[in-house]
Amino acid sequence: MFGKSLTSREFHGHLLQVGGHIIRYGLAIVIAWIGGLKFTATEAQRIQAYIPHSPFMSWMNNLLSVQALSNAIGVVEIVSAVLIASMLLSARLASVGSAIAVVLFLSTLSFLFTTPDVPDFDAGGFPALSALGQFLLKDIVLLGAAVWTLGESLARSYDLSPTG
Repeated sequence: MFGKSLTSREFHGHLLQVGGHIIRYGLAIVIAWIGGLKFTATEAQRIQAYIPHSPFMSWMNNLLSVQALSNAIGVVEIVSAVLIASMLLSARLASVGSAIAVVLFLSTLSFLFTTPDVPDFDAGGFPALSALGQFLLKDIVLLGAAVWTLGESLARSYDLSPTG
């Protein structure tokens, strides 16, 4: 690479490839890290600010203890991360992990609309966000990364399938 100059098309291709790896494996690291934290008592209590207000998740509080629910979410997150990172082994498994991540981030983004303390009422309410709301906002980018890795994984799984 040092002895040869790249064309702008080659440089663009390298940027896309490097960016894709950062998106995929960065997403896997973030999801795994967040999943690992779910096994701590602090995080189990922290997510209770969101779960009781969610029409999609509040029912789980009736089935599991606070820590057991947090652990279950952590397991799903870690499995998703491992599957996303498995792209070199299986694009289809990576697709499953990415699809799980899409559902996870859609769930957490729903908290923007269901959690009472998300707007910063002291600053006039929506669009001003409290610390809770600001924390959730990053999930828009993580959702985008999950959708991108899902698309890439599906494209690769179809390209590599024996039937074409």
